[in-house]
Amino acid sequence: MIRLNNYIIISILVLLISCAEKKQEPFSFVQLCDTQLGMGGYEHDLKSFKRAVTQINTLKPDFVVICGDLVNDRNNSSFADFKEIMEEFNMPCYTAPGNHDVGTVPNDTSLNYYRKTIGKDYYNFQHKGYSFIVVNTQLWKVDIESESEKHDNWFRETLKDKSMNDNPVFVIGHYPLYVETLEEEETYYNLPLIKRKEVLNLFKQNNVVAYLTGHTHKRVINSYDNIQLISEVTTSKNFDGNPLGFRVWEVSSDTITHHFISLQPIIIWQNEIEIN
Repeated sequence: MIRLNNYIIISILVLLISCAEKKQEPFSFVQLCDTQLGMGGYEHDLKSFKRAVTQINTLKPDFVVICGDLVNDRNNSSFADFKEIMEEFNMPCYTAPGNHDVGTVPNDTSLNYYRKTIGKDYYNFQHKGYSFIVVNTQLWKVDIESESEKHDNWFRETLKDKSMNDNPVFVIGHYPLYVETLEEEETYYNLPLIKRKEVLNLFKQNNVVAYLTGHTHKRVINSYDNIQLISEVTTSKNFDGNPLGFRVWEVSSDTITHHFISLQPIIIWQNEIEIN
């Protein structure tokens, strides 16, 4: 009887410890879109990105994701300026490539340039019980020989990776699946119909809770089978009249919420150019 009681007590303790380990800690992160240095005027975009970094640092999120189009014209100077500002974040910053970063039709040269200059164009990481998968949507938008197939295989394998332990998944990219309706025609602003349905089915089968993108330069908020599909406005130039800014995501064990924060006004000081 004593042994049985001890066994029951130990079993309960193991169960409690196991539950405690699986309890998801709350966290926040920022979705930043299309810093795109040069889109709204180069000096303007530099200042807007710097201001965003300053504001985000005061909010102290766990990390930042940038949903593609880091620069408007990919070259050593623009990427260097982008990286210099990005390094001012006080928390990790994860970037996804956009069409301006790797080309409308990527090739070995443009992809290798991005990978050498910025880093991996697709990868994944985990944070406090959630998995984050960063994708190269240009390889979904255009079928690039060997590269698109390699990317698709990696994406499927990553979604099904047992080490993710059935974590809820956020996918981070540049192109939205669609803007208004699932069945809309393909345009510059969405993915091909067949590909978007294929990707969405993978989302549904593998516990994806949200897909975060940019590219539209306007706010697009959709939901499909409880999967949030969010494209946010930019820090460079918006097309919908919304102020420049970014989206803050708050994640807890049972809720995911998000809200927009506009960039605070930049004070133009006398002799600002000389001071900076």
